[in-house]
Parts: sequence; C-alpha cells; structure tokens
Amino acid sequence: MTRHPVPDGVNTTVTTTRTDLDELAAALQSWLRTAEDDQSITVEDLERSESSGMSSVTVLFTAVRGGDRSAQVLRLAPEPSALPVFPGYDLHRQAAVTGALADAGLVPVPRVRRVEESPEPLGRPFLVMDRADGTAPPDNPPYVFGGPLVDATPAERDRMQRASVALLAGVHATPPPDALLADGPAGTGLARLVDDTVAYYEWTVANGGVRVPILEDGLRRLRDERPAQASPDVLAWGDARIGNILYRDFEPTAALDWEGAALAPPEYDVAWFVFFHRMYQDMAASFGKPGLPGFLRAADVLGQYRADSDRALHDMPYFLMLSAVRMGIIFARIKARSVHFGDTPAPADPDEYVLHHRMLRALLDDRYEWEI
Repeated sequence: MTRHPVPDGVNTTVTTTRTDLDELAAALQSWLRTAEDDQSITVEDLERSESSGMSSVTVLFTAVRGGDRSAQVLRLAPEPSALPVFPGYDLHRQAAVTGALADAGLVPVPRVRRVEESPEPLGRPFLVMDRADGTAPPDNPPYVFGGPLVDATPAERDRMQRASVALLAGVHATPPPDALLADGPAGTGLARLVDDTVAYYEWTVANGGVRVPILEDGLRRLRDERPAQASPDVLAWGDARIGNILYRDFEPTAALDWEGAALAPPEYDVAWFVFFHRMYQDMAASFGKPGLPGFLRAADVLGQYRADSDRALHDMPYFLMLSAVRMGIIFARIKARSVHFGDTPAPADPDEYVLHHRMLRALLDDRYEWEI
C-alpha cells in the first residue's frame, strides 16, 4: 500500500485533541467552499464520532450555507500506517450502493453528497453524507450487557426485530448498482465470497498477522463443503446487523456502513445477522449476564425473513460457519494490530487471536446448536 503525503498543517490522525479537530475543520471548510463554489460555507461543531473504528474514521459536523444548517458526516479512509482492518476502502462503491438504496426507497439511508478520492484536501480519501437521526445499539460494550435494548419491553424488542428483518429483506429487493454488477457473472457470488475470505486471511497474515490454526480449519471446511448450487445473488449488505442500523422508538431510521456490499446469496446477510447477535449473547452468558436470549433467535429471524422476502433460504449452517470464520479473521486482524502497537501481549495460543474461538471450535466440531 502507498502512503499518501499529508498536506502541511493538517493532522489527519483525527485524535480527540481540539487542535487536531480545528485543523480538520478548517481544511474541510476550504474544500467544501471550492467543491461547491461558495465561499460563504462554514463548518461548525466538528467532532469525532464515538462510532469511529479501524475500517474508517467518522467525523460529525454542521455545514452552514447561508441560513441553512445541515448536519453532515465525514468518513475518512484509514491510514495505511495504522494497520487498517481491511485491505481496501472503495468510496465510490459505497456511494453507488447507498445511491441505489436511496433510489429504490425500500431502505432508509443517508444521502451521500460528495466523494473525494484525492488525498490532497484532508490527507486521505473521504466522502461526505447527510447525518441521519437515531441511535444504534452499541458494540462496546455490546448491547446485550445492558442499556435501552435490555431494558425494553418484549413488545418493543419484537417490533424492533420485525422492522429490522423487513429492512434486510428490502436491501435484497433493491436492484444492485452497476458498481456491483461488474464484479462477475450472475450466480458466482458465493464462489467470490469464499475466494475473498481466503485472500483476506492471507492478506492479514502477510501484513503484520500470524497464522491461526482454527481459522485455517474453518477455511478448509468452507472450501470443501461449499454448496454446489447457491441461491441467486442479490445486493448483499456485507455487514448486516443491528449495530449498523439507527433506530428511533425501536423503528429503523437509517442503515449504515456499506463498505462490504457485494453480489452474494441472501443467506450471507441473514446468517451474519443471526450470527452477530448470537456471538454477543454467548459473550454475555460467559460473563454470567442474562443478555437477550429471546431476541433475534435464528428460527424467528429466518421465518420472518422468508415471510417478508418470499425467498427460500438454503444451506444456513454453511453460511453461519462462513460468518463465524469471516468474523474470526477480522478479530484476528484487530488483535494483531493491538499486539503490534503494544496495547496487549500476543496470546500463547494463536487460536486466541479469535475472540469467539470457543464458539468457532464448536461449530467446526458440529456441536453448536442454532435452533434453525
């Protein structure tokens, strides 16, 4: 990967210091004035979002144009020197997917206003989009450990679950944009997913990671047991989970984070949706917390999705394993990054680079119960 030069005076690490944020606000304001040919635009209230992660940096700000105040979001591609979680960050692809969803009107998404691929204005590529109203269930600590969702009534959680599954069906009913149709012939999405998963693992190993035996066991299973015939490809989210949905009164207001969007069988997203909650629920149980055992149960999600989409789902155990392996690679990358920067020691057992390694081992041993 090539590291782009950073313009003088702009600190693009986007730390929490006020100086860094003020410098970024000034650079962003200058870029907006040029991009929109309006020297009266000002940028105010710029702050780093708590949702910023290692796949991108998210910054909130208000753009003032005359008497109009517009709440917007700046998403910056990660710095290669920071050992990003993923090997690529295609801003135009994200914008194309979000635009297709907005045009179809089946899924609420924030409007992408501009994409800037040049690193010159802010030190790295970025996009600007409208800020949506609502709150997402948190990942740190996971929402199953406490908070509004745990405190909600069963009826409120049921409303949220039904609306979220319906949203997922809406994603899959949306015509894919040309940016995804160019990926390959129809019906090859699963093969690409498996190949990409293997390639992603090898990239993590070659870029500061270690070989993890449990992940290599999983990759062998995915290659050897791939279904001979998969469901027709759809516009797949690639990170379908409630943590990427904003809610107000337990109803979705916006679906976010389309970096992983792809042409893939619908089972890919449905499995990820189920797996992610189950992983968190297992985590809660390991800490002696009740969590939310009746929420997003596999059988309920699959039944609701079939009713909402009128699609049959096949080979779900395979796709659930695919989800666990892909998430395992992500966790191993995050752990390797933490070790690299001296935040944590390297585990003695490389399988422990995977946060949910016990769950994954049970899956590989065919002794994990999904109730599907």
